[in-house]
Amino acid sequence: MAQAEDIGERVRITAEALRDGSLIAAARLRASGDPSLLSDAAIEASLHAMLAAHPTNEDVWLFGYGSLMWNPAMHYAENRPGVVRGWHRSYCLWAHMGRGTPEVPGLMLALDRGGSSAGMLFRFPAASSRAELLLPWRREMFTGAYLARWVRVDTEAGPVRAVSFVANHAHPRYAGRLDEATIAACLAVAGGSLGTCAEYLMHTLAVLRAHGRTDHRLERLERLVAERLVLRASAASAG
Repeated sequence: MAQAEDIGERVRITAEALRDGSLIAAARLRASGDPSLLSDAAIEASLHAMLAAHPTNEDVWLFGYGSLMWNPAMHYAENRPGVVRGWHRSYCLWAHMGRGTPEVPGLMLALDRGGSSAGMLFRFPAASSRAELLLPWRREMFTGAYLARWVRVDTEAGPVRAVSFVANHAHPRYAGRLDEATIAACLAVAGGSLGTCAEYLMHTLAVLRAHGRTDHRLERLERLVAERLVLRASAASAG
């Protein structure tokens, strides 16, 4: 597999850049011509439709399982670990920007049907939930590769109904079920304006471990990616 070229200045996802729209505007420029990108109006309509199924006087929980865990970039009242039921974390979405390029695509995590997955819950007070949830909505939904769903999350304090982002099987970026060797080979080389896929994997595992959780498949991928990075470093020094 080819190796990602120098991706230039790093971009960091922040609440401010999501709130003023500058992050998404820059991403749209980099992906100009992509017909699957959602408009700002479509993103807001999706959020409004989701919250229409939730009592207006109740707080809203959001379940994060990837970068939302270690860089939430939103203001929340509380967070706690939990396990989503009926969905598992999967490297099933190709990334052509952010942590990949069209020439060397990366892979991103999404929830896919079946099993369970540990992650983090974030609580938003009812009064501010719509404004604050617009930030992760802009971040995750603008490519069209994710769908928003209500999910059940088990916590030590009992089950919680939360919204989360799951893979859109109808999207051209949906990769389906890939074998671990293919995933590891991709994660070891792909990178983009947000950083590398290898960093994303390590950050995700670090948060899970900090809360006494684990993901055995991600741990196997971590070992496979580390082996490939060592081989690349050895080849570079020898050459």
